[in-house]
Amino acid sequence: MLLDQFRQALRSRHYSPRTEEAYVLWVRRFIHFHSLQHPAEMAEPEINEFLTHLAIKMRVSAATQNQALCALLFLYRQVLKREIGDLGDVVRARKPRRLPVVLTRDEVKAVLAQLDGENRLMVMLMYGAGLRLAECVRLRVQDIDFGGRQIMVRHGKGGKDRVTMLPQSAEGPLRLQLRKVKAIHQADLAEGWGKVPIPDALDRKYPNAPSDWRWQWVFPQANRWKDGGTAQQGRHHVDKSIVQRAVKEAVVRAGLTKRATCHTFRHSFAAHLLEAGYDIRTVQELLGHKDVKTTMIYTHVLNRGPAGVRSPVDAL
Repeated sequence: MLLDQFRQALRSRHYSPRTEEAYVLWVRRFIHFHSLQHPAEMAEPEINEFLTHLAIKMRVSAATQNQALCALLFLYRQVLKREIGDLGDVVRARKPRRLPVVLTRDEVKAVLAQLDGENRLMVMLMYGAGLRLAECVRLRVQDIDFGGRQIMVRHGKGGKDRVTMLPQSAEGPLRLQLRKVKAIHQADLAEGWGKVPIPDALDRKYPNAPSDWRWQWVFPQANRWKDGGTAQQGRHHVDKSIVQRAVKEAVVRAGLTKRATCHTFRHSFAAHLLEAGYDIRTVQELLGHKDVKTTMIYTHVLNRGPAGVRSPVDAL
């Protein structure tokens, strides 16, 4: 089946599960848009028509339209083994220039005051180390380096690894969290479980790695999952939606009017470092941005802009 081949091609090239899910969705939509015609029977005109439909009729963003194009190009090049030529005059979705929402330090404090336990610690790491939510929930014990005061981010966006700082104020809560998680892990092992999935099929090379303490999640689920077919049990990391819900409620209780989400704390991390005078290249590396232009957007939300100018009405 075409979609099975498509998934296999994505996995063999180490695309993330989220990217795989999105790409498969776009291929399905492309096929349904053209009345279930097989992609092998279509080419540039049909891709052009689909992308133009997304821009004009569906009014998708430029990023969404570009993702659909990438999915189709991957399908044709890697699965159907056909090179796509000139797509002609595709109507491109407009790319709006939007600035990220950034909280003040007092606003960050106000939100943290409304959180406790694991949720508070995860927000501390997103703001204090610039972690994405997905990177935060996927942290493993071996990624925390207390001696070097740093965090190793594995398989970040784009499959890249990077190193960021470990906030000093998070060390105590992190050590407490790891003690709690170790007790849970030891209890799981005593009951015959205690395994977690590990990447790149390392479990075949190191059969004991899934139950090794170093590979355990820093933020595991409260309950073990159970496979209905094999009766095997294990723990995933905490679901992102739990943290997102906790942050949303904390923002409301703190009385903030800004549309703050988990990712807002990463934005605030970058803006506050630049505001403190740190080099933009350093901030780029800590964030894991491929291009410094992506990091430069935070320079537009610093207090050197409108907030640093005195309004003429204040002189009346």
